[in-house]
Amino acid sequence: MATPRERAAGAEGPRQALPAGLSVALSEFCRYLDAERALSRHTVRAYHGDMLSLLEYAWRHGVSEPGSLDVTILRGWLASQHQAGAARATLARHGAAARAFTSFAHRQGWLAADPGPQLGTPKARRVLPQVLRREEINTVLADCEDRALRDLASGQRTSAALAMRDAAVLELLYASAIRVSELCDLDAGGLDHDRRTVRVLGKGRKERVVPIGVPAMRAVARWADLGRPALANSRSGTALFLGARGGRLDPRTARRIVHARLRGADLAAVAAVAATTAGTQAVRDAGPHAIRHTAATHLLEGGADLRSVQEILGHSSPATTQIYTHVSAERLKASYRQAHPRA
Repeated sequence: MATPRERAAGAEGPRQALPAGLSVALSEFCRYLDAERALSRHTVRAYHGDMLSLLEYAWRHGVSEPGSLDVTILRGWLASQHQAGAARATLARHGAAARAFTSFAHRQGWLAADPGPQLGTPKARRVLPQVLRREEINTVLADCEDRALRDLASGQRTSAALAMRDAAVLELLYASAIRVSELCDLDAGGLDHDRRTVRVLGKGRKERVVPIGVPAMRAVARWADLGRPALANSRSGTALFLGARGGRLDPRTARRIVHARLRGADLAAVAAVAATTAGTQAVRDAGPHAIRHTAATHLLEGGADLRSVQEILGHSSPATTQIYTHVSAERLKASYRQAHPRA
């Protein structure tokens, strides 16, 4: 069965080259997002994909210049996405991208009037992020540590290096709540061992300094001293975390590492239950962003104030961080319902 994204691609028809006017407008828009708004390369790529879809739709409906875009074209494009099964959040993102593009086109003088404000799109429902319990994340980190020590003792140099890297990645993600892209962009000098902090470049190229704990610092130092040299080569440069072939670790590989280590910890927990019947807690699968959510939630549950968590996460608005208070409240209510005899 086709996914919503595949149905949307099918609804758009085969890819075709844009006319020069639309192609130049798209390139100028992406250059503006990168140079003037300083958005991350991942965000720029997402905007490019959305606007390429819109402009291809417009071209198929007789529009060859950005000045001919109107609200009818915008609404027709969104309607085609909706009919193809696009999710509510996807439609909201498409609408936001379209408004950003038409606003830019109006300021450039390509559009006499901006049709974007006339475009109504559904607001995405705010979904509570997935959060691992403390015992779950502890199981994962302990399993990573055991694996690293086991492989190091076995003398298998490459296997031990990868295990030490994976342990350092998980420890640092949980300790600092940084984004996976921020982790992959770290250079070897990005950690201050004396102050136990990590310097990261976040969204909008804003730099921030985040504190990290002793276990994370120890895991990263072990990787840097013992693991990284085993993988480093001419492609490594100054990157802190490396892939198996020595290049800078990329976000896709980092996501695979997190999923694999959580699945490995779950299997270890199940085996422990079978061996001891001690009731070891199973671990749910999750990605790097869930580790970020988990760290933020555990900080709030431990007594950190919202403003401090906002600074650690690199959110520009406290409203973005506010969702973690809802997560904590929901977990509190769940505990109450489970524990109170008259709940």
